[in-house]
Amino acid sequence: MNDVQIFTVPILMGINIQQYKGIVIVRNVRAVNIIRDFFTSFRDIFGGRSESYQEVMRQMQDDVIREAKEEAIRLGANAIVGFELDYETVGSKNKSLLMASARGTAVVI
Repeated sequence: MNDVQIFTVPILMGINIQQYKGIVIVRNVRAVNIIRDFFTSFRDIFGGRSESYQEVMRQMQDDVIREAKEEAIRLGANAIVGFELDYETVGSKNKSLLMASARGTAVVI
């Protein structure tokens, strides 16, 4: 599989965009583990980093980037410009979900 280049900027200085192929939108939603939440609440009180949540977010980031590249290839592109990756929580207080979403424009450079 050809690798797709990802750029966070919408305009590439010195690189000619030959063709715009379309919008790439990817979402990844994961259930939050009740045990992880329990231990994270202690970290919230006493301070410190939640390595378990950071690992989940890193895995989500990797999945979203891989899926965005796959979608760009499906559209016939070899790059994505204006790439943005966001995280948010969705759901109720008792049942949280963590969502990573990404978007950008698939292009041929």
